[in-house]
Amino acid sequence: MSLSEKLAQGVAELGLRPSAEVMRELVEYLSLIAKWNRVHNLTAVRESSKMVSHHLLDSLAVVPFLDPRTVLDVGSGAGLPGVPLALMWPRAQVTLLDSNHKKTAFLRQAMIELGIKNVTVVCERIESWQPQRKFELVISRAFSDLAEFLRLAGRLCAAQGTIAAMKGVYPHEEIDQIPREFKLREVVPLKVPGLSAERHLVLLDVVDDPEIQK
Repeated sequence: MSLSEKLAQGVAELGLRPSAEVMRELVEYLSLIAKWNRVHNLTAVRESSKMVSHHLLDSLAVVPFLDPRTVLDVGSGAGLPGVPLALMWPRAQVTLLDSNHKKTAFLRQAMIELGIKNVTVVCERIESWQPQRKFELVISRAFSDLAEFLRLAGRLCAAQGTIAAMKGVYPHEEIDQIPREFKLREVVPLKVPGLSAERHLVLLDVVDDPEIQK
């Protein structure tokens, strides 16, 4: 089965219907990761066929549960989940944040080669970055534990926005450590085609309470 066929089968199982153009761009993006990976070690996954499930489908599995207009992908690395989400949400403005210069160089080059217009790449450390605006969705994939993610990135989520952490097994202990400035909304179990491992999407809200914000 070709990469395109494997991807088409996977997105169908996720209930998604991307255009032929988006499907082509997703495969081209994967090819760029594989090409750069030979030199720059962007990701531990080396086989392109495995990247379809472990990277693309894993990222796309969150799409049915979210519908933002501004997105911040924290610790984006090779652009996951931010690039697949930007392709699926062409009306959204997606910011990819990572402190690694080689990875952000890859991301900038990939956006040029793919012609993706709704992505901004920022090479900064999350703790020192001061954007001009907050985001409707702040998301991370394997960035850190929940408490650390919220401590560093929670301030960048708009008041009525969503904070989303992509996790493996259900993170019982991490949920117990959620700071009181944030409230757990839901933990969504995800079924990623081609992956036998557990996946969960943790959705949180910013607590709108002046006493807590003091």
